[in-house]
Amino acid sequence: MDKHLLSINDLSADEAIQILNTASELSKISDGPMKKLPTLRGRTVVNLFFEDSTRTRISFESAAKRLSADVINFSAKDSSVSKGESLKDTAQTLQAMGADAVVIRHGASGAAQRLADSGWISASVINAGDGTHEHPTQALLDAYTIRSKFPDLKSDFSGLKVAIVGDILHSRVARSNVLLLTKLGAKVTLIAPPTLIPVGVVDWNVDVSYDFDSAVKDVDVLMMLRVQSERMADSFFPSEREYSRGYGLDIARLNSLKESAIVMHPGPMNRGLEISAESADSHKSVVLAQVSNGVLIRMAVLYQLLGGAAFTGEVSA
Repeated sequence: MDKHLLSINDLSADEAIQILNTASELSKISDGPMKKLPTLRGRTVVNLFFEDSTRTRISFESAAKRLSADVINFSAKDSSVSKGESLKDTAQTLQAMGADAVVIRHGASGAAQRLADSGWISASVINAGDGTHEHPTQALLDAYTIRSKFPDLKSDFSGLKVAIVGDILHSRVARSNVLLLTKLGAKVTLIAPPTLIPVGVVDWNVDVSYDFDSAVKDVDVLMMLRVQSERMADSFFPSEREYSRGYGLDIARLNSLKESAIVMHPGPMNRGLEISAESADSHKSVVLAQVSNGVLIRMAVLYQLLGGAAFTGEVSA
């Protein structure tokens, strides 16, 4: 892995698998009596969040602390950004504070790339979600969760059938997952109303379906996406009731899946819209596993970016 993690395209298939393997090794530490490693002692990780987040910010904070790094949480609402301070000025402030890594979430697509390429800061930059562009660590934790449920998947995901359902147009999670899962060999189908399928999807190396019920009969992984109403300036479907009827996962659709199939959701969930409460809490759901695995994946990314190597089970000082 290079100095930054801005996109899944920054990783080869082998590098992505190495991150998953590193997370697997780190899980053995997290499950043991010693929860922390001294690897990043003396390093400073800044969580620079221009958009609200609960899971991602806390996950990165927990990951950094488990590696003994110092953590600074920077919320735009509570900072000089709310007074008009630019990204450049904020970055230079973090540079002066000696940040070693900056985890950035921003509403503008390309913000993480801008920060990494600007020369304003020498720290490693990790994209924690930029606009409707990408969310690479979410895709990595999803792949890790999938692999943990299908032990036969090791260095590639060939033969795995994945359906991603919902608001594809506004979803950075969908984009990163498509890039990673197809890179690893999985067959991916996007399911959504025509209005929520992005222009240019023909170049994504995926199948597209507008019929939920016929497209998910033999899938191994069903990934439901949140309807991102806050990013919708226009009406993309007639009503929430109509959307749920056509593209929501209810108990009948859940029961139609293969017994071995799993249900995923990046959160937060709109229960009753894209997913019913029964489906979210069912034995097929791995939503809580995604949350816990997020800490391990982000530990692995920080370990490799700042520690300089994959974790092999040896504790480095």
